[in-house]
This record gives sequence, structure tokens and C-alpha cells, in this order.
Amino acid sequence: MSDHQEHIVMLPFLALGHMIPFLALAKKIQERTNYKITIVSTPLNVKYLSSTIVKDSTQQVVVTQNPQNNISLVSLPYNSCEHGLPPNTENTEALPLKDMVTIFNSTLSLKEPLKKLIFEIIEKDGKPPLCIVSDTFMGFASEVAKSCATFNVSFTTAGAYGTAAYVSLWLNLPHLLAIDGVFKMPGFDDSCCFFSVNQLHPFMKLANGNDPWSKVLKSLFSPSLDSLGFLCNSVEEIEPMGVKAIENLTKLPVWCIGPLLPQCMLKKGEKGPIFESKNGKDQIFESRNGTDQIFESRIRKEHGLSPEKCIEWLNKHPQSSVLYISFGSQNTISTSQMMALALGLEDSERPFIWVIRPPIGFDIKGEFRSEWLPKGFQERVSKSQKGLIVKSWAPQLQILSHSSTGAFLTHCGWNSVLESLSQGVPIISWPLAAEQAFNSKMLMEEMGVCVELTKGFSSDIEKEVVKKVVEIVLGKSGKGKEMKEKANEIGMCIRAAVTEEGDFKGSSVKALDDFISTLLYRRNMSS
Repeated sequence: MSDHQEHIVMLPFLALGHMIPFLALAKKIQERTNYKITIVSTPLNVKYLSSTIVKDSTQQVVVTQNPQNNISLVSLPYNSCEHGLPPNTENTEALPLKDMVTIFNSTLSLKEPLKKLIFEIIEKDGKPPLCIVSDTFMGFASEVAKSCATFNVSFTTAGAYGTAAYVSLWLNLPHLLAIDGVFKMPGFDDSCCFFSVNQLHPFMKLANGNDPWSKVLKSLFSPSLDSLGFLCNSVEEIEPMGVKAIENLTKLPVWCIGPLLPQCMLKKGEKGPIFESKNGKDQIFESRNGTDQIFESRIRKEHGLSPEKCIEWLNKHPQSSVLYISFGSQNTISTSQMMALALGLEDSERPFIWVIRPPIGFDIKGEFRSEWLPKGFQERVSKSQKGLIVKSWAPQLQILSHSSTGAFLTHCGWNSVLESLSQGVPIISWPLAAEQAFNSKMLMEEMGVCVELTKGFSSDIEKEVVKKVVEIVLGKSGKGKEMKEKANEIGMCIRAAVTEEGDFKGSSVKALDDFISTLLYRRNMSS
């Protein structure tokens, strides 16, 4: 696989959590094939991504090009104000919930500019790109691909189970047929997998086909069913039910080519992952692959915790004793939930690192106020070394890979789930949006590595429940021990999937090779 003349165009959704896996996939494909890769997005998103690729300002369209890895970034025209969004809003980071459906609708404006770009590529290369790899939320790329005599492949940056459930719900609205609050999800095995209306985000519960969310998501998802197949940021062995569900739902092949994590997270030594750093110590990690620092480095300059200080704090605590808490870059919880969580953590007397942001109803990028936590809480946990409160950002990869980290309280965004499981760290789930409740369900019922604390930002939570759940998951025996063992098994499975040594190829390596071979075969058959 070395035909450098081939060209693949990639179209991620307008969210940083989607763009980063796309960039990682581009790098992986390019390294394996030497194909040209063009990642397409809006102007400001191209700026976010271009921190890892040298800019070329001589071209009329904003294009960035790295001659060493042959990956380009191209911006398509986009003006957020024309869509009713705030000025300079081109991704979902810190976007208010009320504007989410608007940004989804706005992506449809990229259809014609994308088609124009593909025709420019055809004119330049003398043939169509080998394929378009589009986000599942950008299904219109299937129509563009057909009109340009190429193929579209849908790429889900989420897991297989969560993707299948999320897409199936919006396309079929099965919750409208629920009996006693329980329903079957098309695509899943009826005999063993039932879903509860109570697991659904409020927007999902209200979906009836005529609401704004139903209309826009169906219009975006439906065309993706005309793709050549689905790429999934997961490992087939850890999500067999999810992979089967996507295949049942779409009638298309599924290639699990994940996890798209920094390579250092997938190399285990006796002390954990092997990280590189300026001072050569394994525990300190400065990313060299350009995926996790794309937007985190911007935040880190102003807020947050340096890897060095983080490791210094973690080194003071016993193995598997620390609870890490983070709800991702664009999620938060209510003031009352924040209070209860803090009180429960303090009562548990377990050490914790909490990445904290202003609660619901306040500017998530604004300054954090001490009044949102119990009086004297920050001072007490700091003095006792029981808690480390971090504003806005923390080095998540380093924390999860440290031997002192015993569990992760997370919103169950898929990137966070993969990072946690790759290190054998069990999960306390608090799903907040999107497919996160489905991820939580799978982690509990299929993998046995998770306990759900609560869900959503409107549900009540008691400090006693927080204390109980934390003690269970961090426990050295019983359920906590079982979860840790299962998480370790899954971590080994994840690392094996991306291993290539001698004649051995892991499942994800094989899947990527099969994907490329299928593209070449289909192109040759159609020519």
C-alpha cells in the first residue's frame, strides 16, 4: 500500500472532540499508505488544528500543508452569524445548549462548498479522491461523493454501541412505542437488550419526528446509510454487540480502527504507559503527536495544572487510591449537584483530583466562584492533601495513566472512556448529553467496569450516594476489585488491537488494512 497518488478527503463535525480523532485517523492512514489527506473544516477550526501543521499563506483558500506527512487542512466558507449563532462560533466548545441544534443545522451550508472543493481536487489530481471520510453527523457528504464519482465512508468518533443506539433512536423513534417505560432499539438483539425512557436525554424523550432535533438529526444521519461503510473509533473485541448493531442497522460493513489515542498511552511498561518528556522521566508526558494538545495547550497557558505538579501530587498517594473527576471540555453540572458531590467526596475521605468549571447557568469559561462549593471546602482538602481542585483543564492522559489513579468519574464521552479503559481504570459514570447514557449502559451491563452515580444536570444527588459509590469503586475487594480486573482485561485487549509485531497484526490494524483494500477494490471495479 504505497500509492502516494491516492487522495482522501476528511470532513469532521464542528466539535473539537470529533476533530481530534479525525486528525489522529488521518495520521494513521497517511503513515500506513503515504496517501495525500485533506481535512476540511471551517476557518476557525482550521486554525485550531493547524498548530501541528505548517501554514502556507500563499494560497487563496486557507490551506496548511506539512510536506513531511502530506496532510493538509482546507477551510470552507462559513459565517456563524448567518446561521443565528454568536460571532466567531464555529464549533460546539462552550456553546449554550439552546444553540446546539442551530450549529447542527448550519453544517448543511458546507455541502456545496465541499462539492466545489472535490471538483477542484479532481481537476488538480486528474481523478476523484479515493473517498471522502465524513463524520456520521455530516451525512450529506454521501450525496457529494456520488455526484463526484467517489465514495463516502462514515466515521463515528464515538463507540459502536453508543453510535448504534444514538443513530437508531433518532431514525426510528422507538421510545414512542415504550411499554411501562421500556422499549426495544432497532438494530440490537431483542432478546437481551432493552432500553429505558429514563435513560434518555430530555431532548430524546420529547422527540416525535416534528421537533427541531428530530428533523435535523434525521436529515444528517439518513444519507450516511448510503455510505460504503462505517469506520468506528473502537476495538471490535470490546464492543461485539455494538458492532453487530451498527451492521444490523445500516446493512454496511464496519471497520473498528480504534482506539485513536496517543501512541504512548498504548505502550505499557512495568510502571504503566511509556511517556516521553524533556527530562526523560516516564511519569511526565508532553505530547508529541499533536492530537491532545491542539486545543488543550491554549487553555493550559491561562488555567489548569501542569503535568509536573500533577504527578508530584499523585506521587504522594497510594496505588489505585485517587478518584479523578472531569466532565469533559464542554460539560458541567448544577450548583446543587456540585455541592452534593463536594460533600460526598469529603465524607468519603478518598483522595481526588477534580477538574471544575462554573455550574449550569453560568459562563463555563468564566471565573470559578468559591460560593459554588461548601464553605471552606477548597482550603480543607488542600491542607489535608485529600483533594486537588483544578480550574478548567488538567493533564488527563497523565492522570489516568498514573498508578495512583483508581477510578474516573466521567460524563462518559467516548474519548474519555477510551483513555480510561486503555489504562485499566474503572469508571463512575454521570452521563450528561448525546450518546453518553448509552455508553454508560454498555459499560455497566456489557463490560462490568462501571457504576452509574446519576445522569443529567437536573437530577437530584445526595452526598451519601456519592460516598457510597466512591467507596464501592475504589474498594480493594468485592465489586471494586472485580471492576478493576475487568478494566485491566479490556486495557490489554485495547493495546493488543493496535499491536503490529512481526507477522502479528491486532484487529484494529487488520481493519485499517482491510478498509484501504476495500476502497482500492471498489474504485477499480467502478473505473
